[in-house]
Amino acid sequence: MAGKSYKILVINPGATSTKMGVFENDKEVFKKIIDHSADELKKFKSIMDQKDFRLELLLNNLRDNKVDLKSLSAVVGRGGLLKPLESGTYEINGAMLTDLVEGKRGEHASNLGGVLADLIAKRAGVKAYIVDPVSVDEMLPVARISGMPDIERESLSHALNIKAVAKRFAKETGKPYEKMNLVIAHLGTGISVTAHTGGRMIDVVNPKEEGPFAMDRCGALPTMALATLCYSGKYTEKELKKRLFGDGGIYAYLGTKDLREVKKMIAGGNEKARLLYEAIVYQTSKEIGSMATVLKGKVDTILLTGGMANDEELIEKIKDRVKFIADIKVYPGEDELKALAEGTLRVLKGEEKAKIY
Repeated sequence: MAGKSYKILVINPGATSTKMGVFENDKEVFKKIIDHSADELKKFKSIMDQKDFRLELLLNNLRDNKVDLKSLSAVVGRGGLLKPLESGTYEINGAMLTDLVEGKRGEHASNLGGVLADLIAKRAGVKAYIVDPVSVDEMLPVARISGMPDIERESLSHALNIKAVAKRFAKETGKPYEKMNLVIAHLGTGISVTAHTGGRMIDVVNPKEEGPFAMDRCGALPTMALATLCYSGKYTEKELKKRLFGDGGIYAYLGTKDLREVKKMIAGGNEKARLLYEAIVYQTSKEIGSMATVLKGKVDTILLTGGMANDEELIEKIKDRVKFIADIKVYPGEDELKALAEGTLRVLKGEEKAKIY
């Protein structure tokens, strides 16, 4: 119905915080970041054990801000490590909840997003959704080949922000997302570089195990040296995986996961920090160039987004290396609450159909 207003509750659980917001259509009317201390979380054996703890905090904040559950039109949560999915907005159902709780593809705070959204939606008497989880998979068959039959390349990425930025750019230019060839790089704690054509993300540099190193991730590594390290006795399997993802990248070299701290080191004359900073630029630019070949060089625009895109020097250095490929547009930060609200709003307005898990 034209002119109808929809009120959407958005929930985005992270490792040490829970972000929540209420939107009237696509306008944010309330936002809260609930921080969780290490002492609060250490009593829980698993992420899913935190469910009731986080639920109570969400409900208390809604009451404190006079948000009536019965006024909500829908509830949306951050999608977790689910099975490979097409991009879109999914109505939460029993099968999805089972997979989130069991965590077959891994345990991550985002797995709580759908579970918490479902619990609150039931109280409110409305439907619950997720939008573009990290497991969005639209890769071409040729892109899945790794070179080793035992291993297939996986599509895991910052899909929520990447897809939202693609659609935002399309709306701004007046050209359908489905009619554009884009290379989109999300520069965050991990770096996702993706190729888009025909409205699909046809290749993905998985920031968990490929591509550029980043603030706490190793990215792609020399495989023979890694195989030797695996059998060296220096690390257990669990320790090595943590070293690759969580304790790797800039953190392993410099002991910080904050790019601002790296910049302070550089300003103080730390040449190692300067070299590592340049290496992030170098490796990210190489992957953008690689994705341009996926699109046969026919790239309409390169989009740069994510938290590190707030660093103007970093962005200018990347631009200097890749500007020969296509025009570049920058969307600093990652407004995931808004992206979740926008995906849900498209379904409520009938612009898209909710997909079935």
